[in-house]
Amino acid sequence: MAHLKNLPWELIEEILSRVPPKVLVRFRAVSKQWNALFDDKRFMNNHKMTFRFIIATESKIYSVSIDPVIVVRELPLGTPGLESLELQKLVDCNELLLCGKERGAVVLNPWLGQSRWIESSLKHLGQSMVFDGIVCNNKKYKMVAFSPAKEDHIDDLWTTYDFYSDVWIDYKRKTGKSSISINTVSSETAVSLNRTLYWVCFRNKTDPLCYNIFKFDFWSEIWNRFCNLPCGRNHDADALVLRVFMGDRFALLKQCIVTKKIDIWVTKDKINSEDGGNVVWMNFMSFSSPNLPDLSANVGYYQPSYYIQGMRLVVCSCDNNGQAWIYLLEDAKLISKTRLDDVVDPWPMHCTFVPSLIPVPP
Repeated sequence: MAHLKNLPWELIEEILSRVPPKVLVRFRAVSKQWNALFDDKRFMNNHKMTFRFIIATESKIYSVSIDPVIVVRELPLGTPGLESLELQKLVDCNELLLCGKERGAVVLNPWLGQSRWIESSLKHLGQSMVFDGIVCNNKKYKMVAFSPAKEDHIDDLWTTYDFYSDVWIDYKRKTGKSSISINTVSSETAVSLNRTLYWVCFRNKTDPLCYNIFKFDFWSEIWNRFCNLPCGRNHDADALVLRVFMGDRFALLKQCIVTKKIDIWVTKDKINSEDGGNVVWMNFMSFSSPNLPDLSANVGYYQPSYYIQGMRLVVCSCDNNGQAWIYLLEDAKLISKTRLDDVVDPWPMHCTFVPSLIPVPP
């Protein structure tokens, strides 16, 4: 290792950016500087094997790299819980991927090829479970899922899973002082940030004034209304997707199904999970050129996945025939569109994903 000290740090970074991810994990102990580098999002984004989207069809899972060119790679399925797919949901949990299935979920780090199968507890068998997200607090991981209400029940059944104790805990919905009447959860927009899970909720799906964000704190297990949204759906098929922005803020994408205009809103300051009253939204970018695609497919109202890189918007979505596309938008217009011909099956699930060296919780 002595000769490495004579190399410029930029060259060391370039060399490490070409090292396979599984090997990088073993290099954390080399030095504090190397360990910090592997937690740097910039380094992860520049790694030669990085990717930004995960796409799952009925039979295959793919990663999609964007820079410098769009590359689609098939990911191996020889991991516990993924011998057969039959996925019902994909959730980007920032550092891990949550793959919901009928009888449980697979927690996956596709960059490291690690996974863990988590089966629903016996009391949940026979019920449809929707797996919504994972949060971490001091290296302790918890997951939340719910079973939609049936005709003979007023509320959904909510349950949490503790990775360390391998225990499911059911509970009734508890609300805090700032809660209002129970809203409808738009589960496709769940995001995890600061050990808290956030959902877009609405009382009237086509009234933009009836949209807000609800939060769920895993450790207090309390629901609260967190803050208002800057906009909502005007039409049932409008795209409306909440994401994490810059690691500590919110971004909201809206596309009107009628005008095709796309607006990106971001929060001005870092999100403080204890203070939603001071959240300020800013219109970050807008796109209204005549050749904009439909980001929310009319069939089944599939929502787009997206991320923001500087002043560029990168979107993955399906057209009305179920074909997956990547769209790059910048300078108020559509820059390029790429059909993902390697993804043969129609109507795949997709989500953003930033690779990390975080191991799947044992």
